[in-house]
Amino acid sequence: MPPGPRVLIVRFSSLGDVVLTTPLLRAIRARHPEADITFVVRSRYADVLAGNPAVNRVATLAPGEPLRALAKRLDPATYDAQIDLQSSARSRRLRRLLGGTWGVVDRRRWARLALIWLGIDRYHRHLPAVEQFFEAAGALDVRPDGRPAEVFPTADDEARAAALVPEGAVVLVPGARSATKRWPAAHWRGLADRLATRGLRLAAVGSEDERPLLGGPGVIDAYGLPLRATAAVLRRARVVVANDSGLMHLATAVGRPVIVLLGPTVKAFGYYPYGVPAQVLERALSCRPCTPSGSNHCPLGHHRCMIEIAPDEVVKAVERAA
Repeated sequence: MPPGPRVLIVRFSSLGDVVLTTPLLRAIRARHPEADITFVVRSRYADVLAGNPAVNRVATLAPGEPLRALAKRLDPATYDAQIDLQSSARSRRLRRLLGGTWGVVDRRRWARLALIWLGIDRYHRHLPAVEQFFEAAGALDVRPDGRPAEVFPTADDEARAAALVPEGAVVLVPGARSATKRWPAAHWRGLADRLATRGLRLAAVGSEDERPLLGGPGVIDAYGLPLRATAAVLRRARVVVANDSGLMHLATAVGRPVIVLLGPTVKAFGYYPYGVPAQVLERALSCRPCTPSGSNHCPLGHHRCMIEIAPDEVVKAVERAA
């Protein structure tokens, strides 16, 4: 069998976006079983790709590391396909350093701006981010298989999760990178109290600094775990309730049904749950969307898009999922 293509894929961040590249990786491996695939990512997200059989090697960019140093570890002359799934200032600099021909994801910036600032939908179709990535890899002749993203916890990760969280718990994800994407902490507490009175076991996941968002009686503390151990906790859930966040996408990567609380962003941007049963709770407000990725403050000061999603509404969604 002739050797497969050597492929370089760049997606530095963030968590959810890196997770959503995995259907493309799976498709490349299926179409080109002998492909040699190198994935470039920020070091903090490398755990998402660990153990993935579709990836031969992961090249990481450490905090503060110059791009030139990363470029020196890569050999542009050896790649048959180079794919930029980030399309950012940083990835453009890396492309210049490496040279050659690149497939680049179309982030549809003008359509986003038209929707945010003018309220006009200029998207020809609402394409999931997963499938936007496939467009950038057109030279490899791959197609989505319709299955969700994937991540590969180890046996130790699964054992650690089992020691913390019972099978069939409702797992809550109160954090998000941007403040406007977060459901109010009082709403999370109200949801937890209501679910606990129904006899459901609850756990909360997130980073160490997200612990103050939800804790206390009736909520198992599973904060601060490594990414793949967190994925193992999510896999034990009967349903996951989450803000629009990287951990929401991680939940889809272990095949769990999700309930997503969506505020400043909308489906047109491409980041709805992909490939799993999902309920998306949102409000049809004239001020939505206000940003493609969230922000520190509501531009109008009211944050109605999240505040108006009531805990009782989420309880009903959990009951439907269960």
